[in-house]
Amino acid sequence: MTQITKRALAASLKKLLSQKTLDKITVIDIAEDCEVNRQTFYYHFKDIYDLIDWIYTHEAAKALDGKKTYETWQQGFLHIFEYVLDNRSFVVNTYHSVNREHLERYLHEEAYRLLMGVIEEKAGDLSVREDDKDFIAHFYKFAFVGLVLDWIKGGMREDPQAIVNRLSVLIQGDFAGALERFHADVHGSRKI
Repeated sequence: MTQITKRALAASLKKLLSQKTLDKITVIDIAEDCEVNRQTFYYHFKDIYDLIDWIYTHEAAKALDGKKTYETWQQGFLHIFEYVLDNRSFVVNTYHSVNREHLERYLHEEAYRLLMGVIEEKAGDLSVREDDKDFIAHFYKFAFVGLVLDWIKGGMREDPQAIVNRLSVLIQGDFAGALERFHADVHGSRKI
C-alpha cells in the first residue's frame, strides 16, 4: 500500500506541475489532488523535495533499463533523454526551481551507473585501478550530464537520437583507449 500511495502522490505532483510552477505548489495542493489528508503525505515524505527525490530515484531510475554495456550505452543514454521528454513539465519545473540539485543528482547518478557498466565491461582482464575507472566514469558523466542540462535549458529542441549519434561518433574507442592507457600506467610502461 505504501508504494501505491507514493506513486499516487508522485502522479499528483506531476499533474500539478503541468498546471503551475513548483514554487506555487503546496503539500495541501498535492494531498487534495490525491484525495488524501496532509498527514498521509507527511507519513511518506518530509516535504515536496523529498517527494521529488523519490520520483527521480524510484521512478526515473528505470530509464536505463539495463542498458549499461558497451553495445547498449547509447540506448541507455537515449532512455534518459526519453524520460526527460515524457516527464517534460516535471523536469523543466525542477530544472528551473531553486532546488535544481534533485534533477542534477538524478542525472549524475544515472550517467555514472551507465558509464561504470561500460567501463567494467571494457576493462575486462586489464589491471586498471578502481580509482582510475572511477575517474574515467566521472569525467564522461560530467560531459553527458552537461549535454542533457544544456539540452533542457535550450528547450529540448534537438532530437535526442541525433545527440546520442554525435556523442557516439565523438567518443568511439575512447573508453577502451583510456583503460589501455591506465593499464599501461599501472605497469609503469606509460610515459607522461
